[in-house]
Amino acid sequence: MRRFALLWALSGVLWSQGLNAQEAASGLDLRVTLSGEAAASSLLTGEPRYGSPVTGGFRSVFYPTWKISDHWTITGALQLNSRPYFYDSFTTTGYGVKGYVLQATANYSRVSDKGSLLVRLGQLSTAFGSFPLRYDDAENALIDMPPPYGYYGPVSSLGVAGAQVDGVRGRWDGRVQFANSSPANPRSIFAHDQYGNWAGGGGYTIRQGFRVGVSAYRGPYLDRKYPYFFRGEANPSTLPANAVGADVTWARGHWNVFGEWQKFTMPYKLIPTFHEQAMYAEVKRGLTPRWYGAVRGGYTTSSASTDEFSLEVAAGYRPNRFQLIKLGYEYYYYPNDSHKNDHTVALQVVTNFHLSAAQN
Repeated sequence: MRRFALLWALSGVLWSQGLNAQEAASGLDLRVTLSGEAAASSLLTGEPRYGSPVTGGFRSVFYPTWKISDHWTITGALQLNSRPYFYDSFTTTGYGVKGYVLQATANYSRVSDKGSLLVRLGQLSTAFGSFPLRYDDAENALIDMPPPYGYYGPVSSLGVAGAQVDGVRGRWDGRVQFANSSPANPRSIFAHDQYGNWAGGGGYTIRQGFRVGVSAYRGPYLDRKYPYFFRGEANPSTLPANAVGADVTWARGHWNVFGEWQKFTMPYKLIPTFHEQAMYAEVKRGLTPRWYGAVRGGYTTSSASTDEFSLEVAAGYRPNRFQLIKLGYEYYYYPNDSHKNDHTVALQVVTNFHLSAAQN
């Protein structure tokens, strides 16, 4: 069962531990994460938003699971959030509420003494990188997402439609995914300009709590309505993007450490090919049973914009096992523009609950 739990985590399927429905032959389970946020940021006052420096928002994520049998399940991750809520939306225009289907998959799993296998079909989180496993506000020790993740970066938090196979054997784990679009530009199954993309990765657990991994993706990323697709550009299907990455996780006692390095290449014909590198390191330290502190430093460099350094710190407090309160501060420094620095202070309150019904 330990290998099965590891495989489930690596595949991005969020399943509550210790539920009766998990042990039963079949059952329904619903886990919900509700978040409220208040933020003050210089990003809100800049172009193109030019708004008030203070904002508030909410985010709700629903994780339904239907266990059909020992081998078959149907799972989902449905998100409803206000705008702006995520930090990268602070520099966009508009207000409102929008819903997303982040995941909706039919899953088949097999477990044996030699290893585990999981096959999924439907709407999936990208198999590239490691942060998607901590995308939920209850799992993310800080408030913002690390570079280069987000809704407008080279690794979107939105889902892609496709199929994925995950496997674990001993200390090795791996995953491969074929999707209808790129993690840099997820496309609806009803949209034009859908092109097959490959993504995948693998890792090795050196010892309990210490894992190293690699990942990559390749495939066309542009569509004809993309903001940076210009008249006269080559057919999007002939311009495949490439990305490679490495990640490490380490946990011992009260310490948790995460780190990633990623490199992206987005080809063009009319303009120079876009290149970007991003990395971050994150450390979380449990201070008491209820309190923790966390810090994340990140760096991004690209061929089309100024370099960016980011530093985020946060303190977390758990009033009970269902709630988490986070107070955070993030600083962005642009070395090529010494007169431009961005500051964000935010308070986030997260609540979890679940319902389940089982049948033996």
